[in-house]
Amino acid sequence: MEDSLLADAASDGSAGEPMRCPQCGSLGPFYHDGMRPLADGSCTQRWLCRGCGLRFSQPRPPQKSLYCHINTANTIVSNRQVCDLLTEESKNLIATESKTVAGEESRTQQEAKGKIVEFAWKLKREGISESTISHYTRLLRQLHDKGANLSAPDTVKDVIASQESWSNNSKSLVCAAYQKFALLNGISWTPPRYRITRKIPFIPLESEIDQLIASCGKKTSTTLQLLKETGMRIGESVRLKWTDIDSEHNTIALNDTEKNGKPRLFKISTRLAGMLNNLPKNKERVFGRSSIAPAESCLCYQRKETAARLQNPRLLQITFHTLRHWKATMEYHKTKDILRVKELLGHRSLNNTLIYTQLIDCESDDYHSATAKTPEEAKQLVETGFEYVCDVEDVKLFRKRK
Repeated sequence: MEDSLLADAASDGSAGEPMRCPQCGSLGPFYHDGMRPLADGSCTQRWLCRGCGLRFSQPRPPQKSLYCHINTANTIVSNRQVCDLLTEESKNLIATESKTVAGEESRTQQEAKGKIVEFAWKLKREGISESTISHYTRLLRQLHDKGANLSAPDTVKDVIASQESWSNNSKSLVCAAYQKFALLNGISWTPPRYRITRKIPFIPLESEIDQLIASCGKKTSTTLQLLKETGMRIGESVRLKWTDIDSEHNTIALNDTEKNGKPRLFKISTRLAGMLNNLPKNKERVFGRSSIAPAESCLCYQRKETAARLQNPRLLQITFHTLRHWKATMEYHKTKDILRVKELLGHRSLNNTLIYTQLIDCESDDYHSATAKTPEEAKQLVETGFEYVCDVEDVKLFRKRK
């Protein structure tokens, strides 16, 4: 299938040249991403780069310049009438006023963008993490796009209160972002009160996670398998370097953490080690990305296709952060040791760990049974997860939940 996509993409370039991704420069393969309508009524093919997740349009051949003179004998119409000068002046006045209003709106947008960029630089000077800066600036842009004047706190309150589709948790996050903006810019701001409610996170089945991993591309499936086994954040996986992986002992050292988390050392499976080794090693970072946006875009596209093909809408609720909740919950169920889960997630406070672990009953009443007659057989059963039950006629009985 990849060869056919690559052939299609190569044949759609202009002047017989192969089509390349504008962001990463790769020759494909590319996914078909629908058609994009154009102003002239035609449509152009949309593509999704499988390497970096960028969506772009099919390149169009250059249009011929349609230039002609209007003062030739063939273009002069004999029955033309002279336009009313007053009407023409009125039209010109309206056009001028429209341009003036558009110019003022453009100037206001530029000023707002400048304030947001300046705010991001102030956060960076204070040592705030890149993920927090990106999150705050995105929320401020949403406020501005919905009509809020960032220099007028009352308009910000009005915009937040009028958003019926936002939950109280979302409104609280927006208020926190603007409160930081007001503090750094000397703006008097009394934030409204929105009560934050904790919701039980979605915990998928392991079979559903494995189905999603099997249906995704090389990079996305490797990322999902990595998060499933380690429980690290998606931002931490993006920062992962090849020097952090010990292929001989199948371990990964996480030193570049997010949210002031503790460094961790993970033991990975042979399957994950093989998936990592199959990735290209032409860049310093394992996944060759500098942000999480391309990874989230690829996951969204491939998750939607998998959910439709398997007729399982629960797959649409699986995100990269869902696997962190799943890993914490399964680890606590397995060990019943909350401190071990705290060290696994890299938390410095136990209160943060309690948010991730869900007290769910994952046990089944069905068991696998096995017997052992020699110490070697009993040792093998214990290593594979079986627990001793009793002795019956010189035979040791073991069981393991299904």
